[in-house]
Formats: sequence, C-alpha cells, structure tokens
Amino acid sequence: MQEERIPRLSRDHDALAAAVREARARRGLSQEELGARARLHRNYVGAIERGEINPTFRTLLRLTGGLGVALSALVAVYERNIGESGASP
Repeated sequence: MQEERIPRLSRDHDALAAAVREARARRGLSQEELGARARLHRNYVGAIERGEINPTFRTLLRLTGGLGVALSALVAVYERNIGESGASP
C-alpha cells in the first residue's frame, strides 16, 4: 500500500514551517522535545514543520513558549523566508 501524502497549504505555510524547524534546530530540540515543552503532540509539531496544517494563534504561542522565543522572533524568520521564496507576505 502506498502512503498518502498530505499536500502543503501554501508558500506562507512552507515559510512558517521552515521558521519553526530552524528555531527548533538552533536549540537542539527534537520534535518530541518541542512537543513536550509546548504541550503539543510530536506528530502535530511535525505536520507544522512540513507545512501541512494551519496552526492557530494559540498553537503559535505554545510553540514559541516551548522554543523560548518571542512570537515576533518567529515571525521575523517567517518574513525572511517569504522574502527568499519570492512570495508576498
């Protein structure tokens, strides 16, 4: 049986996904560790990092809390990623 792939939502979601992945990697955290810190399931963290889901504001606050960064810092990385992809924010 072939695994079904969930499509990415948009370039915006890809840029946010990359921002979360980068912030997590800079802190040396696994998806599981970030999930525990943010009180989110590791699979949910993975789906965010793949750009497969649209996280709510509450989820973004949990992620930034788990990462120990301000939401504005995560948004700044997102905006940099959007600029690099050529998409408009």
